[in-house]
Formats: sequence, C-alpha cells, structure tokens
Amino acid sequence: MTTDPALVESGRRLTQMYARLIQALNPAIEDYEQRIQRVFDAHPEVKLFSDLPGAGAALAPRLLAFFGTDRSRYAAALNVQSFTGIAPVTKSSGKSKVVYARAACPKFDRQTFHEFARLSVSQSQWACNYVQYYTDKGKKYHTIIRALAYKWIRILFKCWQERTPYNEDKYMATLKIRGSIFATWHLQKQS
Repeated sequence: MTTDPALVESGRRLTQMYARLIQALNPAIEDYEQRIQRVFDAHPEVKLFSDLPGAGAALAPRLLAFFGTDRSRYAAALNVQSFTGIAPVTKSSGKSKVVYARAACPKFDRQTFHEFARLSVSQSQWACNYVQYYTDKGKKYHTIIRALAYKWIRILFKCWQERTPYNEDKYMATLKIRGSIFATWHLQKQS
C-alpha cells in the first residue's frame, strides 16, 4: 500500500467518479432490460425460446434475436454452427491434421451459444450426462461445452425450422430409442 497523497487522492476521486457513473447507468440498464423483455414477450417466436433449459431471462432473448423469423437465412444447422464459430475448423495436409476453434466469427453469437450450453447442464438431463461422460473421459471442460453447444444448435435449428418448442422428455425418449449413452449415463454411473 502507498501513502503518497497524489496516488491516494486521485484513486479516491476516480473511485467516486465510477460510483456516480454506475448509479447513473443503473436506471438506464433497468429500462433497457424491461424493453428487451417486452419485445421478447411480444415476439411471434417467443414460445420456441422462452422455456429452453438454462436460457433464462438473458439468453432466451439473445437466442431469439440470433435466429429471428427469416428461415431462409440458414440452409442447415451446419451453417449456424460455422457462422457462430461453434463448429471446429479442420486443416489437413498429407498425413497431418489439425483441428482448432474458429476465430473469424461474431464473438457475441459464439458466446451466446457457449453460455447457453453451459447453463443447460443444470436443467437438461441429457446435457448433464453429456458433460459428465466426456469429463470422465478426460476432455477439457470448455471443449466439452463447445461440443455440447454444437449439439444444441442442431436441436434448436430443427425446433426453429419446424416452429416446434423444445421438449426435454421427447428428446430423452428419442435418445433412448436410438440407444444413446446420453439418455442413461447418469443411471450407469450410479450402478
């Protein structure tokens, strides 16, 4: 710590200025959040995004804003996955092959899907199973979440294209019919 009056005084004044700035911004932020909620609630596609597991008040509007209503915007889920940077980039030459994260993408959109995938783990059984399965295999956490986001984009794209809200029970039943490990991983771990 320092007792230098010049540093102490300038630091005190800067802190006071930031506190006043935050106090001035809080009402504007609150108003903005209320407007977002009103627009979201009035949107014709709200039913597709309002009950997604883990999306909540912040991510549901962001997902809705990303997809919008123009269904001709993306021809396939892979277009969404690539555009957002969730899809990995693979470069191969001869006997070498390198897979890395896409850098050229809208970061806010990539962050939206990454956060949604991360938050879905606590409210979606198959997503929780997915993360646990790959964690047990020693994969890195954010690699798992990015791969989970990749899967979620396929699901959300289909729901969006067909104008059908996501149904966790229906999806889990489909996974069981297909014999997916992610339908039963938590049960296998317990036995």
